[in-house]
Amino acid sequence: MMEPGTLACTAMGGLIVHVEAERCRIAPEDVRSLIFSGRPAPITCERVRRRGGIVTGEVTIEGHAAVNPAGRAVVIHLRAGCWIVPLVSLQRVARGEAASAPLFPLVLEDIC
Repeated sequence: MMEPGTLACTAMGGLIVHVEAERCRIAPEDVRSLIFSGRPAPITCERVRRRGGIVTGEVTIEGHAAVNPAGRAVVIHLRAGCWIVPLVSLQRVARGEAASAPLFPLVLEDIC
């Protein structure tokens, strides 16, 4: 059974949010501010397009990650839906102690 989403660390200390067919990123400085200050972090996606032999790319903000009010989990809001990951798991992935962590889908009535 495939996981609905995963969270993985980049070499530079950022995070990759892989949900469905999308691979989005949280910048390293945003990960630090999310963990240490509880500030919401933007989640960005990079898309590459080819038109007439010309390759163009754009980076867009697809959502945000925020610590929930109880302070025990991080809720990831994307256009495709909402997911949650325990704060401890996110911290372990960000520190490089774990290769990845699963994301759990949230039902719209729960929090989104």
